[in-house]
Amino acid sequence: MKIHRVLATAVIKGLKEILLEHQQADITVSKLLQSNASWGKRDRNFIAENIYGIVRYKRLYEYLCSEETWGESSLWRTLGAKLILEENTLPEWPEFAELKPVDIQIKNEEARQIRKIRESIPDWLDELGEKELGDTWEQEISALNTPAKFSIRVNTLKTDTNAIKQLFTAEAIPFSETGLAPDALILEARKNFKNYPAYRNGLFEIQDVSSQLVAPFLEVEPGMNVIDGCCGAGGKTLHLAALMQNEGEILAVDVSPKKLEELEVRAKRAHCTIVKPMQAEKLTRNFQARLNSFADRILVDVPCSGLGVLRRKPDAKWSLTAKFVSELLVTQAEILDEYALMLKRGGLLVYSTCSILPRENEHQVQAFLKRNEGRFELIQEKRISPSKSGFDGFYMAKLKKV
Repeated sequence: MKIHRVLATAVIKGLKEILLEHQQADITVSKLLQSNASWGKRDRNFIAENIYGIVRYKRLYEYLCSEETWGESSLWRTLGAKLILEENTLPEWPEFAELKPVDIQIKNEEARQIRKIRESIPDWLDELGEKELGDTWEQEISALNTPAKFSIRVNTLKTDTNAIKQLFTAEAIPFSETGLAPDALILEARKNFKNYPAYRNGLFEIQDVSSQLVAPFLEVEPGMNVIDGCCGAGGKTLHLAALMQNEGEILAVDVSPKKLEELEVRAKRAHCTIVKPMQAEKLTRNFQARLNSFADRILVDVPCSGLGVLRRKPDAKWSLTAKFVSELLVTQAEILDEYALMLKRGGLLVYSTCSILPRENEHQVQAFLKRNEGRFELIQEKRISPSKSGFDGFYMAKLKKV
């Protein structure tokens, strides 16, 4: 494969923004690919795959290139090391002059024997993962280093799965189905749907299959009062509205005004008329008087480490810290306690995370039940393993107020 300098330079530009300037990987890659209309599909794939590949395996490439401090020259060497491992002949560019393919291959054999380098994770995270998950940690972190599948959820408020299958078939968009989620379709390749008419008309949403399992777990029905705490930009909110057939009320709460604005745009596009966005600050101030025992159903998809979604957000592991994870445990418990007050007797609350760590999942739920002994009972738990499902790692617990 011939390596074109203009494409390699684009890779370095993206890596510089992500690894040196700490910009978000998905946003950086998206903007970069939109910056040059002349790039074809192969060019765009080269740029995206090399950026994500190096971000995902940053520590491995540090080891292969003996990098101790990172600068732009380090980024060129890591790209060169990646190309060598993929059996490409390096161009005779000055940035690659120090790299010796034989040395890279020897060091790669060494790295394969050291899990934290082979899987490219910080020391503390490898230690925590092994402590929490034991022998299964190795399988899970390996699975989380594979690129994420690209899936959509059909919006049943406006169409049905068969109609979208027919549309994709007619337009030669390859897809497959899964028995895990009835409204999910998995695309064989990522696709930019930004200007795609069916997407712009709200016929489907981009949503991982694991995430699509959360809303049905809450057992909502048309006409219910539902609270979606920590709703973010509303992927699960819109799914709840579809399951409720647009009948009832969903109070969608988040701390971020920007995410709530995005939710409003998405809800309008999806024809969800029962969603009412609210900033968390206003909810906290008013809930005692207005919302105590208000809800038939509550979803709290709490802030978490996000370890279950590392395959789609590989840059997150380089900003995550042990201290931050410990602080999250306090936040998660506070959110669960606060929202539990808003649930009617006999109502259901689902606590969920996109983490695979028991301390954020089972342990949090057990601690909550202990604090509320006799007032709540655990109905069901569901764990979605990245290594077994092939999708994001998720946890959800269904609690009933008695």
